[in-house]
Amino acid sequence: MLFGALGDIHGDFAAARRIMERHREVPFWLCVGDVADAAGNYAEFPSPLYFIKGNNENFDALASAVTPDLRGPAYGVAKNLFFLPNGQRTTINGLRLAGLGGTHAPTMYEVRAADLPHPKKSTPKATEAADRRRHFVREEVEACKAITDVDIFLSHEAPRPFRVHRGIDAGKTPINDVLAAMQPRLHLFGHHHTFVVGEAQGVRSICLDPVGKSYLLIDGKTLEYQHLSL
Repeated sequence: MLFGALGDIHGDFAAARRIMERHREVPFWLCVGDVADAAGNYAEFPSPLYFIKGNNENFDALASAVTPDLRGPAYGVAKNLFFLPNGQRTTINGLRLAGLGGTHAPTMYEVRAADLPHPKKSTPKATEAADRRRHFVREEVEACKAITDVDIFLSHEAPRPFRVHRGIDAGKTPINDVLAAMQPRLHLFGHHHTFVVGEAQGVRSICLDPVGKSYLLIDGKTLEYQHLSL
């Protein structure tokens, strides 16, 4: 069995659909977050897409996505679009997944996830800076660390070290902590919009391109991948 993996979408739904139409044999796809467009809208897809939150989402829509997918704790946002909450294990077609979506903010890290500040009435992008639901928190990290027997761990943030402009390490230690405890077979992440293959805490770790540049097809048994351009 093959499955697919997409990087940040940022509303480029047409590119995601082109990829799915190119590979009709692929039963489902994973995404490392930042799915919504600039107005906070989501779209339907021709194949099932499972995603964790990025820092650019419509968090009101995710909070109201309460219809469970029968295959695990995944919540329907649109047709064939399913949100994976942080710190829960999900099994899809025999593939064991766990995720830690969102970004790291030290000032918010000790806040309970349910108490993260956000506007009571939000417009998805205009109030993004005030919507702290874009972050992950310690309780979610601890929940991830307690999960074992995972094939794929999805995060939005990178583990350390992850060098960006001028050699600055943009990785986040909580991601390393999860990898060290969980020891998934493969780690996929996004946020940095570049394809990089590395290793963190003994785990193969891959940063995905934005969906308009490239994507992965992954063998469900071996987790070996093909890196394909759009």
